[in-house]
Amino acid sequence: MEGRFSFDRFSLDLSTGRLTGPSGPIPLSPKALAVLEYLAARPGRLIGKDEVAGAIWPGVFLGDGALKVCVSEIRRALGDDAREPRIIETAHRRGYRFIAEVVGSSPTAPPPATAEVRVPVQYARNGDVNIAYQVTGSGPVDLVFVMGWVSHLEYFWKEPSFARFLQRLAGFSRLILFDKRGTGLSDRIGDVPTLEERMEDVRAVLNAAGSRRAALLGVSEGGPMCSLFAATYPEQTEALIMIGTYARRLRAPDYPWGPTHEEREAFCRDIREHWGGPVGIETRAPSVAADPAFREWWADYLRMGASPAAAVALTRMNAQIDVRHVLPTIRVPTLVLHRAGDRCLLAEEGRYVASLIPDARFVKLPGDDHLPFVGDQDALLDEIERFLTVQRKRAESGWVLSTILCAIPGGPAAGRPTSAETDRLQALVAAQTQRFRGRDLRPAGDRRFSAFDGPARAIRCGRAIVDEASRLGLAVGVGLHTGEWDRLREAGEGPVADAAARIAALARPGEVLVSRIVVDLVGASRFEFSGRGRHELGAGEKAQSLFSVR
Repeated sequence: MEGRFSFDRFSLDLSTGRLTGPSGPIPLSPKALAVLEYLAARPGRLIGKDEVAGAIWPGVFLGDGALKVCVSEIRRALGDDAREPRIIETAHRRGYRFIAEVVGSSPTAPPPATAEVRVPVQYARNGDVNIAYQVTGSGPVDLVFVMGWVSHLEYFWKEPSFARFLQRLAGFSRLILFDKRGTGLSDRIGDVPTLEERMEDVRAVLNAAGSRRAALLGVSEGGPMCSLFAATYPEQTEALIMIGTYARRLRAPDYPWGPTHEEREAFCRDIREHWGGPVGIETRAPSVAADPAFREWWADYLRMGASPAAAVALTRMNAQIDVRHVLPTIRVPTLVLHRAGDRCLLAEEGRYVASLIPDARFVKLPGDDHLPFVGDQDALLDEIERFLTVQRKRAESGWVLSTILCAIPGGPAAGRPTSAETDRLQALVAAQTQRFRGRDLRPAGDRRFSAFDGPARAIRCGRAIVDEASRLGLAVGVGLHTGEWDRLREAGEGPVADAAARIAALARPGEVLVSRIVVDLVGASRFEFSGRGRHELGAGEKAQSLFSVR
C-alpha cells in the first residue's frame, strides 16, 4: 500500500510502514502498525473489531482483548489519552474512531479480506420450513439484512467485496443474515412464497436469534417485504432501511418507472436459457460486469441460490408486488438509499417510496450499480451507520397494518338471522380465527370480526368459515380489507373494520370478497381472484375494485 499522510504531530509512510513524530521514528509492533494504518485511512468513521480483523487478519480468530492491546500500544506511542482522546476515540462495545484531522496524500484503503470468512449456519423453523441464518458482530443494535431476488449465505462470503460490506455492517451492529425460503441453504418449497410467508420467516429467525427488536435492511425486492414487516410489527422494528428498492415492480399508468409485463417475460426467458451464467450482471453490477472473477462468482451465486425454474417463479412473484398502500402506514424511522444511475431500479422509484412513508429520509448517491456491495459501498455504509448510531425518536402507538375479516349471516337478499344462527356463526368465526392465528374481536350486532397480521391467513380463514357454514346449513358472506387498525381495540370498529363490513355486505352467501389491497399483498399465491366491480367503501372515498376468492 502506497501513500504518505500526517495527523496531529505525526507522519505515517504507508509504503515503508514508518511512523515518525517530533523526535524521530516511533517503533510499533506490526499488529499495532496495521491497526493504526487501517484506522487512520478512515478518519471519522466508527470501525468495529470484526471489520478490522477481517481486513487485516482474514481467517484468523482475534480474541476480544487483542485489538484493545494494539490500540493501547498506539496510544502510548502517540501520547494519546483514552479519557480525553485527540487521535483515537473509543465507542464503548462498538469500536474505535480516528478523530484527528488527516492531511496529505490519502492512502488507498487496504484490500478486503482475501480468505473466506466462516460464520456458522443455523436454522430457524417456521412451521414445516427450515430457514438458514447466520449471526455475526456484537454491536448495540440488531440488524437484519434481507438480500433481494435469490441468496446463498455461504456465497455471500466468497466474494471479497460482499464479505467486506457485511463485515462493516457487523462492525456497528449484531448482524443477522438469512436465506429466504426456496433459496440458498433454506428449504426448497413447491409453491412460490408470498411476502407474508417471508415476513413470518423473519419473525422465526428473530426468535431463534434471541432478538426482541431489530432494524431491517432490505435490498431491492427485500425492501417491500421489510416495509410490510415494519408496518405489521412496529413493536419489533427498531428502524427500516431500504437500498435500491421499489413500491411496485411492474409499470402502470400511475407508476411509470417499472418494466412492462413483456419486458419481465423477456427476462424470464433469459433466465431459462442462460441460468448458470452471470444473468443480469450488466444491469446489477455494470462497474464489474467485465471482471472475469466477479462474473464467475455471480454465476455461481445465482446457480447455488436457486434453480432456473425457481428463479423464474420468484421473478414472476416479484412482478406482482405492490406495497403502495402499505408505505403510508409505516411509523418507524426510515432511510431510503438509491444510487443515481441504478440501471435495475430507477432512483425515481426510491424517491417515490420515501415520499409515501411519513418522515422518511431519502438519499441519492453517485453510482450506477444496483448491488450495494459493488462500487462505492462506503458511501452507503456511512449513511447506514450514521442512521443507526444517532439517537432516534420512535412514535409509539397502537396502530398497525392489519387485515380485518367481517362475517355476516345471510346475504344481500337474505332475511334477518335468528339468534340461534347468530350464536352458531359467532362460535364458528371464533374457532376458525383461532385456527388461523387471528384475533377474535367483539361483535357489532350480527357482524363478526377478526384481525390478522397476514392477509393470506385471513383469506384462508374466510374460506374455512364459508365452507364450514355451508356444511352447517348457514348462509354466510365474508369481507376482507387491509389497513391501519388500532390493536388496542377489542371490537370491530374503525375505518378498516367499517370497510370490511361494507365488503361483507356485498358478498353473496358462501362468498369471500376482498379489496384490491388484499390482492396486491398476497401476490403470487395459491388463490384465484375474479373481479366483482368497483364499489365505494366509505363516505367520500374513491371507489375500489373488489375481488371474489375462488
